[in-house]
Amino acid sequence: MSFTGDLTHLIIRQSAATETSPSCDTGNEYDGRLGLRVAALFVIWLGSSAGACFPIYAKRHQGLRVPEWTFFVAKYFGSGVIVATAFIHLLAPAHEALSNPCLTGPITGYPWVEGIAMITVFILFFVELMVMRYARFSNYEHSDNQSDNESHGQIAENEHDHHTERDGIVVDNKSIPLMPNVVSKGTSRSAHVPGEDHLGHQREHQNDEANISAHETEDYAAQMTAIFILEFGIIFHSVFIGLTLAVAGEEFDTLFAVLVFHQTFEGLGLGSRLAVTPWPKSKRWTAYILGFAYGLSTPTAIAIGLGVRNTYPPESAANLIVNGVFDSVSAGILIYTGLVELMAHEFMFSNVMRKAKLQVVLAAFGMMCLGAGLMALLGKWA
Repeated sequence: MSFTGDLTHLIIRQSAATETSPSCDTGNEYDGRLGLRVAALFVIWLGSSAGACFPIYAKRHQGLRVPEWTFFVAKYFGSGVIVATAFIHLLAPAHEALSNPCLTGPITGYPWVEGIAMITVFILFFVELMVMRYARFSNYEHSDNQSDNESHGQIAENEHDHHTERDGIVVDNKSIPLMPNVVSKGTSRSAHVPGEDHLGHQREHQNDEANISAHETEDYAAQMTAIFILEFGIIFHSVFIGLTLAVAGEEFDTLFAVLVFHQTFEGLGLGSRLAVTPWPKSKRWTAYILGFAYGLSTPTAIAIGLGVRNTYPPESAANLIVNGVFDSVSAGILIYTGLVELMAHEFMFSNVMRKAKLQVVLAAFGMMCLGAGLMALLGKWA
């Protein structure tokens, strides 16, 4: 009787383990149509590259007479696209991958998607904090040296004129007001008031220019950091999209159509940011390089996926974990970039938006919501 009970308990336990932990799929749903998939590679390449590079080209070639409002629309529409991509197209797939029933072990015992995204946000904040604190460019160093020289000069001037003040003369530690051009008996001297003589006026301008140069350099460093972080996150995401499309089965047609819009909109968001970034003359081609790098990311992944179409298992345990982890990292990158750089910085910390009319601010916010809404809608299919 005891033996029968133990055997029954063992069978039930094995059955439950089989039901809760099914084996991961080691194949894929590739169903041929190689020519259509190759065509998809070129269509997505054209759409992605056009979305990323056209705003840059149009901004730099005023002869095209592209209305300025189109850049306004593209900029804030693209911001919404990037924010929606983080939440709908990255967080959700990452959670789906890492919560797959076939996975076992430590990966199933903790909400890793949210944890990895949170860690990524803190890492990016630390990186940007260090860049803002320690980044030094030639102009900034020149400004610092200029400010130091002016400070030493001012100290020397103060030591030389330690008996005088701006509005008086010190005699026995007492300040006596100066009459115009009179210091003492038989002695005339004009008190220095900044801006009233040529040297004082020049010093004021030099100080202002040094402060402006330092501010512009810090702002440039922040923009460069944000741009490269955004590029990194989007390319990560695009690579896995390409691999998935390459071996998709019956859903290939729908996925292909959706990804054309997805990649074009995402490229528009990136390209509008690259277009308005104040690149130095020696690095003006960097914007195009970043745009074309984004345009090539998904097609390259599609080509790789087609090359290993007979052996690539998108639903295997290893691929589920890799996709889930990298989607979580990309989600953290785009969440940080979207909320901090594209929303808070552009709306609340931007001097342009602070001084803009309410209609302009509401229009920008509306375009951002439109971009996020359309991108979220595409999440129904891809």
